[in-house]
Amino acid sequence: MQVLIVDDDKEIVQLLEIYVKNEGYDPVTAYDGKEALTKLNTNPDIALIILDIMMPEMDGIEVVKQVRKDSQIPILILSAKTADMDKIQGLITGADDYVTKPFNPLEVMARVKSLLRRSANDVTNSTPDILDVGSLTINKDSHEVKTINGDTIQLTALEFGILYLLASHPNRVFSADDIFERVWQQESIVSAKTVMVHVSHLRDKIEDATNGEKVIETVWGVGYKIENH
Repeated sequence: MQVLIVDDDKEIVQLLEIYVKNEGYDPVTAYDGKEALTKLNTNPDIALIILDIMMPEMDGIEVVKQVRKDSQIPILILSAKTADMDKIQGLITGADDYVTKPFNPLEVMARVKSLLRRSANDVTNSTPDILDVGSLTINKDSHEVKTINGDTIQLTALEFGILYLLASHPNRVFSADDIFERVWQQESIVSAKTVMVHVSHLRDKIEDATNGEKVIETVWGVGYKIENH
């Protein structure tokens, strides 16, 4: 299994290479966004991307946009940009997780393993394969969400995981921590804003595709739910 490491700082790339190898993965390296896309397109065994934001040629945000046009490969952003808006932009664009520099390599690898584990396993193994929620049909096996008109809503793996989790437990309220631990499949170690951003983007996609249908409800001060209508 290959992990693509993308950063214009060669020392960071070399450090992460060591830790990636120690975990039994095969590192692939790139030093700018354009090179990263080339490596991704020529290495079908790449299972995850560790991606810097500020790079020459093409920045990390643009790389995420390009990758998300036709791939749901897990993307972990690793950046010196620490402002909340920078994190939110990365997540909204389609990244799965965000770690700020300076970083602990052990934490980075914990996030990597969590994303790979979530990518390889369904987040809800004992629930029905197909769920109908409002005008949506959610297919667990194909990871597709279709409208009543048959149009497919393009979701990231995490967005799909959140939607399926809520839809498979109608009327149950899940806190941000609950959602993070079940969908990301690791102990909640980030702020609720990470989950909030993904839920917000998921809602926007659903409403855009269904002429404003409200599927996910916010229970203020508690969390999120989908009503069983």
